[in-house]
Amino acid sequence: MFVTPSQASPRRPIRVAIVGTGAIARVSHLPALRALAAEQPLEIVAAVDVDAASAKAFCADAGTGRPYTDLGLMLAEERPDLVTLGTPPRFHRDQTVAALRAGAWVWCEKPPCPSLEDFDAIEAAEGTGPGGPYAAIVFQHRFGSGSDHVRALLAEQAMGRPLVAHCQTTWYRDQAYYSVPWRGRWSTEGGGPAMGHGIHQMDLLLDLLGPWSEIRAMAGRLVHDVETEDVSTALVRFENGTMATIVNSVVSPDEVSRIRIDCERATVELTHLYGHRNADWRITPAPGVPAGQVAEWRNFGVDVPSSHEAQLRGLLRDLRSGRRPRSSGADGRTSLELVAALYKAAFTGNTVRAGEIGPGDPYYSALHGNAPGWAPERTEASA
Repeated sequence: MFVTPSQASPRRPIRVAIVGTGAIARVSHLPALRALAAEQPLEIVAAVDVDAASAKAFCADAGTGRPYTDLGLMLAEERPDLVTLGTPPRFHRDQTVAALRAGAWVWCEKPPCPSLEDFDAIEAAEGTGPGGPYAAIVFQHRFGSGSDHVRALLAEQAMGRPLVAHCQTTWYRDQAYYSVPWRGRWSTEGGGPAMGHGIHQMDLLLDLLGPWSEIRAMAGRLVHDVETEDVSTALVRFENGTMATIVNSVVSPDEVSRIRIDCERATVELTHLYGHRNADWRITPAPGVPAGQVAEWRNFGVDVPSSHEAQLRGLLRDLRSGRRPRSSGADGRTSLELVAALYKAAFTGNTVRAGEIGPGDPYYSALHGNAPGWAPERTEASA
C-alpha cells in the first residue's frame, strides 16, 4: 500500500522523487532539497527523465536516488511521498495526475499547465479525504520575509486601503532564446511572457491584494517571430477596488521585476529581478505619518529571501500535517485564471470578468482561444 501524507511521521524521512533533470531541477530543486534534508528527515529516492543519461548523471551528482526513464515504473517501485516536476508545461497534467493517483503529493514548476481545463483535471485527481494528496505550483516569490511582512500590513490595512498598483516584468530574451524549438509555442511553452515570465509577479500581486474582478488587455508580437506574444499590457480592477496596471515583456534590455502598491498612507514598492530580499522592498509614507509608525512598517524582521527553499519548507510542513499547501487548489488556480483572462481580453478586445472562463469557453481549453492570428495554424484549420 502507498504511504499517504497523513501517515507521514515527523521522524520518518519524506521520500522525494524528481521528475525532469534539466536546469531547474539542478539549479533550484536539488539545492532546496539538500538544504532541507540538513534540517529534517528527507531523502531523494529517484530521478526520472526521458534521457537515461541525464537521469543517471543527476543521481550521480546528487549522490542519491535511482535513475528512471519511466514515471509509472518509478511511482510503483519507489512509492514517493512527494514528486517535484521540472518538465515542460505540456507534460504537467498527465504527470501530476499519475503521481496523485499513486498517492504522492506534487510540487510542479510554473507555468502550471497549458489551460484551465488541464488545471481542473489535476484538481479533480487530488485526494478527497484528509491529507490529500495535493498538487502545488512553484510560486516562490510569494514566500520569504518581505512578502510575508507586506501581506500582513495590507491585510490589516495598516497603511490604509490599497488604491493603485503596478506589476511589471520587463525582461529581455534574444532570438537565440527562441531558437529552441519548444519556445514561443502555445503547445509546448504554454504562452508568452504573460504565462512563462510575468506569472510570478502577477501571482505575487494577487497574493498581496486578493481577488481580481475584471481585466482589459492588449498583446503584440513586436520583435520575435513566435506563435505567442512577446509583450502584453493590462488594466485590472480588484474586488477591494484597487486599480492596477500589468506589463509583461521580453523585449526590454533594462531588465526589472517590480510591484508598487499605493495605499492611503504609504507606497510600498518591490524592485528586483529573479528573487527578492528585505532590502528590495521600500516603504514611502505619506506626509504627516508619525516616524514611529513608519519605523514599524519598515521593520521586516529576519531576512528570509524568496526562494524554492522557502516555499518547499512550508510545503513539507503541510505534507507532514496533512494540510492543503498554499498555491494549490483554488489558491494555485487564481494566477492561471488571470493569465487566461488577460489573453482573452487582449485577443477579443473585450473586458473579461473573474469566473467568466469555464467549460465551453474557447479560452478554457486553450489560452490562445483559437483566436485568428494567434492560434497555431493547425488549430485554425481544424476549427
